[in-house]
Amino acid sequence: MTVGSYILEIPRIKKLAAKPKFIARYYSPAEMKFLMEKHFPVPVIAEMFAAKLAFLNAMGVHARDYKANEISVLTDYGGNYYISLSGNSKRAFAAKRLRTAVSCSHSRHAALSTIIFYE
Repeated sequence: MTVGSYILEIPRIKKLAAKPKFIARYYSPAEMKFLMEKHFPVPVIAEMFAAKLAFLNAMGVHARDYKANEISVLTDYGGNYYISLSGNSKRAFAAKRLRTAVSCSHSRHAALSTIIFYE
């Protein structure tokens, strides 16, 4: 079992999210569709970004094989977050044969995400 966690400040993400280049660079098309349907809420953008960074933290030294826009943080019908990978990131992670659990939360000032890898 491996754990990765990340916390970030929402005002910082609010400044970054105002730039379309940030969204295009770090979010997958599926994530952009989800965010567009929700009218781009900054706390959700921050939670998703924190989850990507927590995923990379959990991967440790192997994180160089992954691109942020290939790591999709999506929700199921119950509103629970899950990780979906594409491209080279998907191939690299599939070889590890691990499953993921994702937890995200936010307050007015911070967003937090924790990723757990398990067999």
